[in-house]
Amino acid sequence: MRYLPHTPKEIDAMLAAVGTGSLDGLFAPVPADCRMTSPWELPAPHSEWELNAHFSDLAGSMAVNEQTAALVGAGSYHHHIPETVRALVGRSEFLTSYTPYQPEMSQGTLQAIFEYQTLTARLLGVDVVNASMYDGASALAEALLMALRIAKKKQRVAMAKAIHPHYRAVVRAYLQPAGFEIVELDTLASGRTDLDGIGAQGDLAAVALQSPNFFGVIEDLDSAAVAVHQAEALLVAGFTEPLAFGLFKNPGSCGADIVCGEGQSFGLPRSFGGPYLGMFGCKAPFTRNLPGRLVGETRDLEGRRGYVLTLATREQHIRREKATSNICSNQGLCALTAAIHMASLGGTGIRQLARLNYDRAEYLKGLLVQAGARMVFSGPTFNEFVVEFATDFKPVRQRLLAQNIVAGLELGRLYPELAGRYLFCVTETIDKKTMDTIAAEVGA
Repeated sequence: MRYLPHTPKEIDAMLAAVGTGSLDGLFAPVPADCRMTSPWELPAPHSEWELNAHFSDLAGSMAVNEQTAALVGAGSYHHHIPETVRALVGRSEFLTSYTPYQPEMSQGTLQAIFEYQTLTARLLGVDVVNASMYDGASALAEALLMALRIAKKKQRVAMAKAIHPHYRAVVRAYLQPAGFEIVELDTLASGRTDLDGIGAQGDLAAVALQSPNFFGVIEDLDSAAVAVHQAEALLVAGFTEPLAFGLFKNPGSCGADIVCGEGQSFGLPRSFGGPYLGMFGCKAPFTRNLPGRLVGETRDLEGRRGYVLTLATREQHIRREKATSNICSNQGLCALTAAIHMASLGGTGIRQLARLNYDRAEYLKGLLVQAGARMVFSGPTFNEFVVEFATDFKPVRQRLLAQNIVAGLELGRLYPELAGRYLFCVTETIDKKTMDTIAAEVGA
């Protein structure tokens, strides 16, 4: 929707209601030396179409714009967003509502969150999903804190190196100042995490994996769950691309105890890095340790269906020392966006879209191998894969950039041992012509 300024008539009516005759009178309690007296130094006003043209010019000056084919994922994915999502999320009753501090008065907001929880629980294969979190990184950190609460006396967790590096940095920021120890697990030649020594660790509260992991490789969560549970720890399964669960088994059905990750792929544009959405669910026995909030369904005295905050274990609702989290927002609009996106696609649509992403990534894989490149990891992948070229790829990448194609992410800065290797991402937004162009440049 569009937001229009108040008219002079409306301003006069509001001033009269509060008992003052001018805006100066309204701000009189503010000390004079704290008030701005000179006019704003702003450019001349533009008409709406002039302003739109100005914004288009600014967007066109960027190296990466709407017309750029960016084959870079690494936790942020470009997907088509159905117009149903934009149309519904833009409705004022959704767009302007905030977190329900008097929840039972906000039945519409609560129902929307309840629908999000239901759809997400089905997607992730868990019993309970909370009313969302900030993003995938903080969700992983909260999941490990939750596991430590459940384990009580244990002070150590294990975390795969194949988890997104930024997520691991956030986990360290959460856990290390509190005195918890973090063990990092190495990556095998397949791209999967090495769990052979997990039983020898002995006192781990949890083991965190990401699937698909940062390299796009699908972890063997079924085997991981067995190994982790034999070590008397909880399995925390993270993700950055939830669309993969339209094609591969979801973490809950593989035995994961806590599932968390990033939901940006479901209807949220990347928008220079946010806002994002943290998805978070767990098995039913761990519900009381869930961070954030949980919306439930009930019946009133007349038998009518209603929605309530069933669980609100954050410090704004209960005593600080009893809180499971200090999360201060439920990312309500982002959660609603994801719910509308999932409902718009439906189960069949999510499966078809996941298959399209998988097939296009495999197509580019085959082209690059034919052009002389080598896949760094042998494990099965979704959307993303790591590739090594026979010669220096930097000149080729620059030629492709001149054609408005961003070909992969060089991994040396994030993984020094993988310097010179590139992480490629292919979604449904990358067409055959673009992939053929990349392969032709590589083989030139």
